[in-house]
Amino acid sequence: MVIFLSGGCKNGKSSYAERLAVRLAAGGPLYYAATMIPHDEEDQARIRRHRAERAGLGFTTVEQGVHIDRCAEGRADGTFLLDSVTALLSNEMFPWPGDPDPDCAPRVAEELTRFAASVRHTVFVSDFLYADAETYDPLTEDYRRGLALLDRTLAALADTVIEVSAGNLILHKGELPR
Repeated sequence: MVIFLSGGCKNGKSSYAERLAVRLAAGGPLYYAATMIPHDEEDQARIRRHRAERAGLGFTTVEQGVHIDRCAEGRADGTFLLDSVTALLSNEMFPWPGDPDPDCAPRVAEELTRFAASVRHTVFVSDFLYADAETYDPLTEDYRRGLALLDRTLAALADTVIEVSAGNLILHKGELPR
């Protein structure tokens, strides 16, 4: 089963996704595909907080900030929570050090598709960044278009699509896992 969760920042997506992944795993191997590559103390603190929040839930953390399909190698029987698609695209589009790669989204979409097809269950988490009417610089717009491509790709292949808004669940496709 593939579940795609989207919503605004700080809306409860990650904690809900954790509960879904634990339920889907049903005691089987459970992995947390951590995509954030920390760049400063604030990032490190966020990672520590997230690890503490999921402590005791049975996750094995797999740090994979780029080339996401590689984290499935040898783990095909597992259930994965990938948090987040947003950070993954940021890492791929803005490698450090290196020049931006504004054309990476189609490749990342293919990697996410391969990843989802190669494991037992996957819960994807992505941030909804499209509600404002602001006009951004061209590179930021490339990022937003790239994330939209990834979100559409995942929504199309997902069995279930859920939006989390202010802690409320809005089911757009499929049904909630039992």
